[in-house]
Amino acid sequence: MPIVTTKEMFRKAYEGGYAVGAFNVNNMEIVQGITEAAAEVKAPVILQVSRGARAYANHTYLVKLVEAAEQETGLPIALHLDHGDSFELCKSCIDGGFTSVMIDGSSKSFEDNIALTRQVVEYAHDHGVVVEAELGTLAGVEDDVHVEAEDSSYTRPEDVEEFVTRTGCDSLAIAIGTSHGAYKFTRKPTGEILSIQRVKEIHERLPNTHLVMHGSSSVPQEYLAEIREFGGSMRETYGVPVSEIQEAIKHGVRKVNIDTDIRLAMTAATRRFLFEHPEKFDPREYLKKARQAAYELCKQRYLEFGCEGQGARIKPISLSVMAAKYDAGELAQKVQ
Repeated sequence: MPIVTTKEMFRKAYEGGYAVGAFNVNNMEIVQGITEAAAEVKAPVILQVSRGARAYANHTYLVKLVEAAEQETGLPIALHLDHGDSFELCKSCIDGGFTSVMIDGSSKSFEDNIALTRQVVEYAHDHGVVVEAELGTLAGVEDDVHVEAEDSSYTRPEDVEEFVTRTGCDSLAIAIGTSHGAYKFTRKPTGEILSIQRVKEIHERLPNTHLVMHGSSSVPQEYLAEIREFGGSMRETYGVPVSEIQEAIKHGVRKVNIDTDIRLAMTAATRRFLFEHPEKFDPREYLKKARQAAYELCKQRYLEFGCEGQGARIKPISLSVMAAKYDAGELAQKVQ
């Protein structure tokens, strides 16, 4: 099966009432952990690459790793650019084999965000590639994305219909109080901080648009405890409860982004191994433990998001066919 777009993934997720996990990748062990878990439970998966990952591992290496994972598993895998900040970056990824891109114009004015997103949408759709946009701004730190809390803003439900209509984006990342990175909340989040009600309001206005949750790592306390036990130093912090993600899935969220949880799982496993085996120096030995930790975390998330067993229902559509469908208006957003 070739690398697929997210369009068919999200359509099936909409029909089935589940969400697809979107996991950030930086190296071989992360790709293997994510996709081997997906193969185990027969789930579709989105592998996403940030600007930081491209700088670290190189575009070509990452694309080839994803192609290898697809060949090994036979699963429907989408290759997605996470937080593209310019038309040029999105174009480079579209031309370089990605099947989905995110253009993040959330730091710009409403009109400038629309203009940039529309520019990317037109180029991407001409090439059969799917576009995720963002409205509202998440706080936190993720690779090259740095937003202070005072500069963050919730997505305004009254803006979403105009934004989607004028841009033609395929899916919409919304800001509901989640944040990037490990240090999301200093206490367990409540409705005052994490607004699932806002998801419901947006979904009511955009019932046919697939919504995306960024900054959705749950920051499991057992990982923090393990990291601290074996020499790490992490402040008290809390993530997004899985139960809240599951509630959001009931109201139109079809893509859930996870990055920090994999980093924590792999770091905890690596620290434990090196502490318990101080004589070891072969990277394969501790990276094997890290890979297994990523596998276990991802398998759990597939089950929690409800996408297990759904991989076989997604049929690949070539980018040329997708481009023709976009050109004919068959894939245009339907905004009520």
